[in-house]
Amino acid sequence: MPWYVRVLRGVNVGLTIVLFMSILGGSSGILSTESSAAARRFTRPVEFDFVSWTVDALAVKLGQASLDTPYYLIEPSRHQLMVQYLHTVDAILQDEDKLNLYFSDPSVKDPEAASAGLREALDNLYAEQRQIGPIAESILQEQISATLSRLGLTEGGQPMPPVLFHMSPLPYDLIISPRNVIRQDAAISLDPTLPVDQQSSLESKVDKNLDVSSLVVPIGGIGTYPTMVERTTALDWLSSTIAHEWTHNYLSWHPLGLNYDTTPQLRTMNETTADIVGGEVGKAMLKKYYPELVAEFTTAEPVDYPLAPVKAAFDFNHEMHTTRVHADDLLAQGKISEAESYMEQRRLVFWQNGYAIRKLNQAYFAFYGAYADVPGGAAGQDPVGPAVRKLRASSSSLSVFLHTIAEMSSYTQLQAAVAQ
Repeated sequence: MPWYVRVLRGVNVGLTIVLFMSILGGSSGILSTESSAAARRFTRPVEFDFVSWTVDALAVKLGQASLDTPYYLIEPSRHQLMVQYLHTVDAILQDEDKLNLYFSDPSVKDPEAASAGLREALDNLYAEQRQIGPIAESILQEQISATLSRLGLTEGGQPMPPVLFHMSPLPYDLIISPRNVIRQDAAISLDPTLPVDQQSSLESKVDKNLDVSSLVVPIGGIGTYPTMVERTTALDWLSSTIAHEWTHNYLSWHPLGLNYDTTPQLRTMNETTADIVGGEVGKAMLKKYYPELVAEFTTAEPVDYPLAPVKAAFDFNHEMHTTRVHADDLLAQGKISEAESYMEQRRLVFWQNGYAIRKLNQAYFAFYGAYADVPGGAAGQDPVGPAVRKLRASSSSLSVFLHTIAEMSSYTQLQAAVAQ
């Protein structure tokens, strides 16, 4: 790539960052509602610091832009570096788990001393990650950008906004739903180091004091700019998540994204659209650049379950769909306590079949039910997801689908489009 093209691209990225920070400025990962305002009495001490994260991420991105290292690497070298990076991340994640065990095992009397060698090894791995991580991110950004261009999702060959992401431990989200209906009324981002016992304690305080249903959930990415993406060696999940979060940033320039929080239906439209685009772009990127790595680095999306092998006869998606439908029916009849008891009974069924779901409540469905790119699951009988999928099926291309739905600002418009 000629030097002047790189300079122009760097200027474009810089201007986009400034523009996005003005659009997203003041965003702290908090859905602004009465519920979130009330809940923040309990969450302020443990909320995620978006400002510090963004400053650090921008420093990494500007460093990447100034070096332009990926442009000097031929494709085999890019490929080799990406494999090295994935192995480094895999080693880090495994050693971090081992380190946690040292400090959790009551039989280890002096975890500091016992883990000294492991901590030294981790420090070396962290140093390697800091060295090659920014280059690996730049390579993935370029490959996702090229894939978006091949699929007709760019302007003049350039994605708008440019693809920028940074991998790091992600915050948790505290999801709040009313008890009498499944609906996400608040989402507050929390410190990623918050231990599970404190998560549970926070949920109990919020539930008791506000008479709501709450749940702290892990997330895989956030559509900040640069976007946040969780550390992983699952290359399929990683590429799809990068494209998913880029889609959110793309939609933020259009009516659908601008109205993300207006209604639950529009939130589901946004998330389902991002899932569809992310999935198709991710698969296309893998097929082009990493066909032989898919088997080695493809795993399920990282979640807080399962902990045990899943019985083949147990259909998670079907059982979760059944649970959501019956819970909705009970809540519609005003039987709140019965619905909550039923969801707890069903949680035990999932547990017995290998899915260690910590809590199954209204907040669980309010969060996971918005991701409706596949039939069934936590969305229950919500018609929004199927309508988005129907629009994609009737669109001649992914580009036509995205450009069509991006201009929508209501579920009624989607219904009209799929009725044609």
